[in-house]
Amino acid sequence: MGDHKEQQPLRVGAAVRRRRRALELTLAVVADRSGLSVPFLSQIENDRARPSRSSLEKVADALRTTAVELLAAADPACSVDVVRAEDTENGFDPRVRSLVRGHHQLHASEFTGDHDAGREFQHRNDELMYVADGAVEIEAEGRAYRLGRGDTLYLTGGVRHRWRATVPDTRVIVVAVAEHIEAVKDRAR
Repeated sequence: MGDHKEQQPLRVGAAVRRRRRALELTLAVVADRSGLSVPFLSQIENDRARPSRSSLEKVADALRTTAVELLAAADPACSVDVVRAEDTENGFDPRVRSLVRGHHQLHASEFTGDHDAGREFQHRNDELMYVADGAVEIEAEGRAYRLGRGDTLYLTGGVRHRWRATVPDTRVIVVAVAEHIEAVKDRAR
């Protein structure tokens, strides 16, 4: 059994739906703009139909994006991926390790050791910080929080924050909704 993903077909439907909803468009509007039928677009969004390259380009144009961007935001049909402890994609900082490979809706990283306490973050989407070992101080929206082993801190999108390790060899796991995803509340239709 391999640890890496086998090539699986992409499910572009969720990416199309997310983009359409982010633009607050109905299927009828996208159908009108693309020249494709509402039932076919519905089938695409529900992954019951796989669009041809030409159809995907029409949909992308109607959604003011590109087919490449929709494919990049697509979900793999089946996805199981093991990232081993010794695996590293990040050659420039050995203290940061990505826990999820590729371009997905979920982003997760492990930070080990010290961290630049002066650097402020403000992510578009929600984030969860989990202290696996050690301790950290986090400043979020003007308040200070001290977290120890096993503690978590949840931040909604847009919250300004900075953090630093207060114990050597601290390990922090950060899990977030990926920046390329437009996380919006589902509106009543």
